[in-house]
Amino acid sequence: MLRGPLKGKVFRFALPLALTGVLQQLFNAADVAVVGRFAGKYAMAAVGANTAVVGLMITMFIGISIGANVVIAIAIGNGSARRIRNAVHTALLFALLGGVGIFIIGEAVASPLMRLLGVPDEVLPMAVKYLRVYLAGMPVILFYNFEAAILRAKGDTKSPLMALTAAGVINVLLNLFFVIKCHMAAAGVSLATVLANVVSAGILLRVLSKSEDALQVRIRELRIHGETLWSILRIGLPAGMQSSVKSIANVLIQSAINSLGATVMAGSSAAFNVEVMVFFVLDAFGQTCTTFVGQNYGAGQYERCKKALFTCLTEDVIATGLTIGLLVCFGRNLLTLFNDDPKVIHAGMTRMRYLMCAFPFSMCNEILAGFLRGFGISMPPAMVSLIGVCGVRILWIIAVFPRLHTFSGLMMVYPVSLGVAALASLVMVLVLSPSKRALKA
Repeated sequence: MLRGPLKGKVFRFALPLALTGVLQQLFNAADVAVVGRFAGKYAMAAVGANTAVVGLMITMFIGISIGANVVIAIAIGNGSARRIRNAVHTALLFALLGGVGIFIIGEAVASPLMRLLGVPDEVLPMAVKYLRVYLAGMPVILFYNFEAAILRAKGDTKSPLMALTAAGVINVLLNLFFVIKCHMAAAGVSLATVLANVVSAGILLRVLSKSEDALQVRIRELRIHGETLWSILRIGLPAGMQSSVKSIANVLIQSAINSLGATVMAGSSAAFNVEVMVFFVLDAFGQTCTTFVGQNYGAGQYERCKKALFTCLTEDVIATGLTIGLLVCFGRNLLTLFNDDPKVIHAGMTRMRYLMCAFPFSMCNEILAGFLRGFGISMPPAMVSLIGVCGVRILWIIAVFPRLHTFSGLMMVYPVSLGVAALASLVMVLVLSPSKRALKA
């Protein structure tokens, strides 16, 4: 990351990241497919009832893991072995403690929370059991995500991909065993997910333990270093809140979609499972930009930070463009894998057309936000997302959607909100000029 041409290096770093996201989505789809096929609609509904809750918990801590990634990348860049070791051991212990904290609190509120979300009585027992089993696995789930962030900081995106691949295969096999053989329904899917994460976390722990550099993990050295934790949280908390608030806005959009009937709901759900693959591609280059900029900022190579930005943006345009092209050519065929009803497919294609218009704005937003985070600047991108994305979407649902009340009228919110955010991100980067300020310092 610190020497030689950036072309090629950026792609080799981003590709495993994108594949990791795609594989994770495929394994999640397998969870739903197994429980829906072999345990019935109530078990499937129990899994679905937990999607938003689990998503909010995971996205918050994944955001915080970005803080660990940036702190370690900067320390690698300036060659401070002590800071690297402190950050690695602080991040991993924080992940474990955070997971235990969520488990304790979650177990106490699982049943009231499901009732608050309006889960039907016939689904409630399975939904609560699913959540409680999942919560028991939060320490290892968060541990894996922080391990992956640490490895990304030094340029290793292949090890997390290999660990996820192995764990994903085990997850599918355990799904079939627990659901079909043991008749555990939704709880079986949850238990399979937890055990698969134990495998992936164990694989990455072995990789880090065998590392011969400052990233080597020694269990006896796990402790919280206050100053390091503050640096991680200063960058990671805004990123986590950004993802969580965006999830809340998307829940509101889903409630508006629900008001348009079952056909639109089915078409939107099918389209989401297809289009999310594009997001994983463009988001991978945003994460790549963060790590490359972080290391070069730490090394004092500020002009190379700008080169990393433009290289990531250029290669993201190509990769995202190719992925969108695949959707244009095969989108309708992919939707038929979920449902062959012409009306459902029409609704799905409507959603995908609007999202394809929004993806270029999303790409710019993720790259520019990643650029700023590489310098340790995390709050401004979070505020852009809060106001430009979430604020616009909530305002659209309240003020515009009731007047139009069509699926097309609702889907317009994506290009509009992301367009506003992309423009705000560009202005923010120009105003802050982090690389110029660093040069003067």
